[in-house]
Amino acid sequence: MRYFSLNNTNNVVDFREATLQGQAPDGGLYYPENIPVWNDNFIGNLKRKSKSEIGFEIMAPYVGNTIPENELHRIIAETLDFDFPLQPISENIYSLELFHGPTLAFKDVGARFLSRCMGFFAGKLAKKIVVLVATSGDTGGAVADAFHNISGTEVIILYPSGKVSPVQEKQLTALGGNIHALEIEGDFDDCQKLVKMAFLDEELRKRVMLTSSNSINVARWLPQQIYYALALTQWEEHHDPVIAVPSGNFGNLSAGLVAKQSGLPIDHFIAACNANDVFTAYTQSGNYHPRSAVPTLSNAMDVGNPSNFSRILALFQHDHQRLCEAISSISVSDVDTLSTIKEVYAEFQYTLDPHAAVAYNALKDHLKDHAGQKGIILGTAHPVKFPSVVQEAIGHRPSVPENLGLLMKKNKSARLTPPEYASFKATVMDILKNI
Repeated sequence: MRYFSLNNTNNVVDFREATLQGQAPDGGLYYPENIPVWNDNFIGNLKRKSKSEIGFEIMAPYVGNTIPENELHRIIAETLDFDFPLQPISENIYSLELFHGPTLAFKDVGARFLSRCMGFFAGKLAKKIVVLVATSGDTGGAVADAFHNISGTEVIILYPSGKVSPVQEKQLTALGGNIHALEIEGDFDDCQKLVKMAFLDEELRKRVMLTSSNSINVARWLPQQIYYALALTQWEEHHDPVIAVPSGNFGNLSAGLVAKQSGLPIDHFIAACNANDVFTAYTQSGNYHPRSAVPTLSNAMDVGNPSNFSRILALFQHDHQRLCEAISSISVSDVDTLSTIKEVYAEFQYTLDPHAAVAYNALKDHLKDHAGQKGIILGTAHPVKFPSVVQEAIGHRPSVPENLGLLMKKNKSARLTPPEYASFKATVMDILKNI
C-alpha cells in the first residue's frame, strides 16, 4: 500500500514514511491509493474470529511489507489487549464501550498501534524518534501511556497549565521514563503554536527525528476501523446498524466510513456534533465554512475546522449527494447533552459521558423517523473523566476504576514553562541532552 498527499497526488510514500512523517511536507494529509475490499469469507466469519485475527486482516493491506507479519501480529495483539463490549442501553440503542483501555478513552487504540509501529521503525533509524504532542487532555494521556517504555522513542507533551482535569493531568505527568511533560503557562493554542515552531527548527530536526502523534497520522487513523468490526461481532439484530459517532476532528468517523467501503455491513452513519457544527451545516448546504471553535461540555469535539474533513471528501470524491446518502449530521446543545445524561440514567441506569450523550441524542432523534432501525453509539470516554458534568446531571460522581485510583496516588512530574519559544526550546534541549 502506498499513500499520497491530498495536497499533491504526486507526493507518494509507503506506510513507514507516512507514519514517521505524520503529515506530508506540503501540509496535506496522507491517504491510501486504494481502499481494500474485504472478501465475503472475512465478513461472513467475523463472529468466529478473535480480536487479533480481525485486527491483523484489516491492517495488513495498509502496512504492506514495511512490518513483518510476526511483528504486525504482536503489534495488533498489544493494541487490542482490552475489552470492547457492546452494551444495550434501550430497546433499540446500544453503546460500543471504547473506554476500557489504560487511559479510559477510545484514543488508546490508535495511540497504541502508532506507538508500536514507531518503536519498530525506531530500531532501524540512526536518530532517536522524539514525539511532540500538544494536548488539551485525552490525546496526551493516551499517547503517554502508549509510548511509555517504547524503545527508541521519547515523548514530550505540552499541556496548558490549569486547563486539564486532575485525572488528565496525572495521566500526562505521572509516568516518567521516556515521557516528559511540559506545563505551559498559557492555553492550548500556545501549546500547539510551540509544537509547530519546533517542527520548523532546523537545529532540533538535525539532532533528532521529530514527529507527531495526532489524529492525522495514518497509523493513528486507520486502526480505528477495527472496533467497528468488533461491534459487528456482537451485533445480533436482523438489520444492519446505524452508527452515531461523536465527531470533532472526524478521524473516528472517517475510519468507520473506510471500513464500510471495504465491506463492513453498516446501514448509515450519523456525525453527532455539538455547537461546533460546521459539518452539520455542510451536509445541509454543501458549503463548508470553518470557524473558531466554541467551548462546550463535550470538549473533545470542540473543533471548528476538522482536519479529517478532507479525507471524507476524498472518500466520496467531493460528491456532496453521495456523502449525504451515507452520512447525516445532527448538532446537539449543551442543554440537551445534560438532559440526555440525566434521562438515560433515570430510565435505564446507564451513565453516559458528555460525548456519548451527544451521540445518543442524535441517534434517538434519527430513529424517530426511521421505524424498525436500531443503532449503536460510540462510547468514546469513561464518565469518570468528566465528573463535574456527570454529577450535575445525575446527582453524584461516577465511581473511579481501580487502575485510575492507583494512578491518582502517583506524583506529578512536569516542567513549568513560559509560552515563549526561546524558553520552550531551552527546556527541550535540556531534555535531549539527558537522553
